[in-house]
Amino acid sequence: MLRDDINNAVKEAMKARDERKLSTLRMVNSTIKNADIEARGQGKPPLSDGDLLGLLQKMIKQRQESVELYEKGGREELAAQERAEILVISGYLPKQMSDDDVKAAVAAMIAETGASGIKDMGKVIGALKAKYAGQMDFGKASGVVKAALTAG
Repeated sequence: MLRDDINNAVKEAMKARDERKLSTLRMVNSTIKNADIEARGQGKPPLSDGDLLGLLQKMIKQRQESVELYEKGGREELAAQERAEILVISGYLPKQMSDDDVKAAVAAMIAETGASGIKDMGKVIGALKAKYAGQMDFGKASGVVKAALTAG
């Protein structure tokens, strides 16, 4: 489904002559194809929508890091270009969860998995990724999980 949405958006961007959106979506498609080829090489099926959401989040994170570097280097035009790409890519992610929602999801997942200490952190993060792919920043979520498991 997500692949179809992106391919349809490529066609729409071509018709609208929206160069920024078109180049960003082509880059997304290229990244997806490369990931599919890599998965096939490992004997795995093409990426699922959940895997694609993780891939899109990774692309956004890379661009956010680039924005910071460009701003430090005084290259505002390049930072603006990266921000525009972030907007296009994030349009294909589900609505991001609020901090409170993330905390509630973490608490529920800890209870659901029976996690009792820091050694269970991987199990909780894995369960969160399976259930909330694309809806939360797992870098931030892991901090919440760690705090919850060490406090408990």
